[in-house]
Amino acid sequence: MSEIKNTEPVKEDPIKPTPEEERKKQFERMKEKFGRQASGKGGNSGNNFYWIYGVVIAILLFIVFYGNNFNARLVEIPQGKFYEMLAKGDVTDVAIVNKTNARIYINPDSAYSSNRYKNPADGRAFFPDKKFKGPHFTTTVPSVDNFLQEMQKVQNEAGIPKDKQVFARSVEETNWMTDQLPWLLPILIMVVLWIVMMRRMGGGGPGGGPGQIFNIGKSRAQLFDKESNVNTTFNDVAGLDGAKLEVMEIVDFLKNPKKYTDLGAKIPKGALLVGPPGTGKTLLAKAVAGEAKVPFFSLSGSDFVEMFVGVGASRVRDLFRQAKEKAPCIIFIDEIDAIGRARGKSASAGANDERENTLNQLLTEMDGFGTNSGVIILAATNRADILDRALMRAGRFDRQIYVDMPDLNERKEIFQVHLKKIKIDDSVNVDFLAKQTPGFSGADIANICNEAALIAARSNKKHVMKQDFLDAVDRIIAGLEKKNKIITKNEKRVIAFHEAGHATVSWMLEHASPLVKVTIVPRGRSLGAAWYLPEERQITTTEQITEEMCAALGGRAAEEIIFGKISTGALSDLEKITKQAYACVVYYGLNDKIGNISYYDSSGQSEYTFGKPYSEATSKIIDEEVKKMIDIAYAKTKQILSSNKDKLILLAEKLLEKEVIFKEDLEEIFGKRPFDKDDLPLINETPPLI
Repeated sequence: MSEIKNTEPVKEDPIKPTPEEERKKQFERMKEKFGRQASGKGGNSGNNFYWIYGVVIAILLFIVFYGNNFNARLVEIPQGKFYEMLAKGDVTDVAIVNKTNARIYINPDSAYSSNRYKNPADGRAFFPDKKFKGPHFTTTVPSVDNFLQEMQKVQNEAGIPKDKQVFARSVEETNWMTDQLPWLLPILIMVVLWIVMMRRMGGGGPGGGPGQIFNIGKSRAQLFDKESNVNTTFNDVAGLDGAKLEVMEIVDFLKNPKKYTDLGAKIPKGALLVGPPGTGKTLLAKAVAGEAKVPFFSLSGSDFVEMFVGVGASRVRDLFRQAKEKAPCIIFIDEIDAIGRARGKSASAGANDERENTLNQLLTEMDGFGTNSGVIILAATNRADILDRALMRAGRFDRQIYVDMPDLNERKEIFQVHLKKIKIDDSVNVDFLAKQTPGFSGADIANICNEAALIAARSNKKHVMKQDFLDAVDRIIAGLEKKNKIITKNEKRVIAFHEAGHATVSWMLEHASPLVKVTIVPRGRSLGAAWYLPEERQITTTEQITEEMCAALGGRAAEEIIFGKISTGALSDLEKITKQAYACVVYYGLNDKIGNISYYDSSGQSEYTFGKPYSEATSKIIDEEVKKMIDIAYAKTKQILSSNKDKLILLAEKLLEKEVIFKEDLEEIFGKRPFDKDDLPLINETPPLI
């Protein structure tokens, strides 16, 4: 049977590129790669420039050691060998160089053909090129006079006529590089060090080319545009609804300017994000960069600061020049207080004029004689009180967007964002976690989620559980447990009654935050920690402050009632109540003797003054009223503990037995708290430093 062959043509795979297309693609990739390297955008081109320094130094060293060394091709011989060559009549010329060595020229025919001038090792001629006319050999000349006399003596003994005898000539040669090196080399070293230093101080990192020494006054802002998209959007920013609304209007203007200009409206030239650390100011700016889809210049206020005079102002000018070229665009300056501090208000006025010059240039660029059409400035700071008033006026920063600590609902949204990336089980309740973290910023919540995942991984769990989050809260607030810390039985008993005193007083007072959990296991730097349920309120009355002070003094009062003596364990408690009492008297006007007067300075300028805004007589009254307020709170605390001494002892004994007690344990001893509320969040109070 004959073999049947497939006569259909073989079809090429339409997905697989042809060899020609593959070569073209490879060529394009190589061209793109080298293009990026040449422009400083790819690789490590900023550091590759240093190889040029190495080449220059190598060339200089080569010239020094080999540049003028004609003896490199000469064969060195002893003087005896030279005299033999001279006696045979092969020498045609002798040149004594610098009175140290003699260069010997011999007859080219003899050098090429005579066996006397062949290498005995391989039999090859030292000078195979017949056209080479020398010099051929060299020998050392210790004494010129003796050398000349010996030459004449050898030729006379050999019977060479006077008219055919060889007479040495003197030659003076200078090696320019060797002679000039003593003063030239230090200059070269200084130039190289100066270039390297300028590259370092001028930001000669990745992206800084060979001309970085001349670019020290250029803007160091990082540009985000179509080629470097930012993936953060408003969906990644939980809470901050009011702040997002204002910055979203700026983004909408950049996307649809006609919608506003048709009505004659102007978008604010600048928006200042103000708020405590960790509340999401920089994250909000990243979201603006991701949503706006326009060029976004991002830099820090410290990027304008340099040791050279005028560099800060130059960088401001260059930043706005670039921004105008790419308008419409956004400039984001993080931590603007580095250059925006009020002028002439520093502790040593006039000591840093360079910073003030930078601020003056920024003020001019933001709203000066020129125009910045399409350039919007965003800035962030947590120290708005120290900024210059000229920077805050309308026309520069038209809006101040306050980014406050998240409330209960906003904390829930923030947890939902961060929990998307974590494997959690069914025991984790977002509402519960939000209630556990009053007063926490967005950064704190992100840290809790990460810490919980680390704790779960440490225990080889497949999912992060509710208890892991509770442990993370404890770990972040109070520190790591130190069960191996050495504590005597007597100290442990004092700690137990101290914490029991806090728990008892807070449980018996309506406006004090009731205790939910207390432990005498050492954590961090403290020997005990307590968790409370404070009410999230915006204003506080005198009665509420007084009862909070009573709860804080519960530990000190319990020690005095039970042991008849006190310890240093109430340090953090005393610090807290002292600040509260002074705030009531000096700031909030809650004292009858001082009256409705507040010495609080919201501008923040009081930190630069050495005097107090009140007289010595008033200062004495303030001290007396503060002490009186604390004494009243302490007496009330002791009265509460004395009337409940038996329950205090039961609670302390249970704490010594279990080391950790919860709300349920307090209910067994004291009964149901009459003014308890179920919807209050949980917080950890600053633990006492016992």
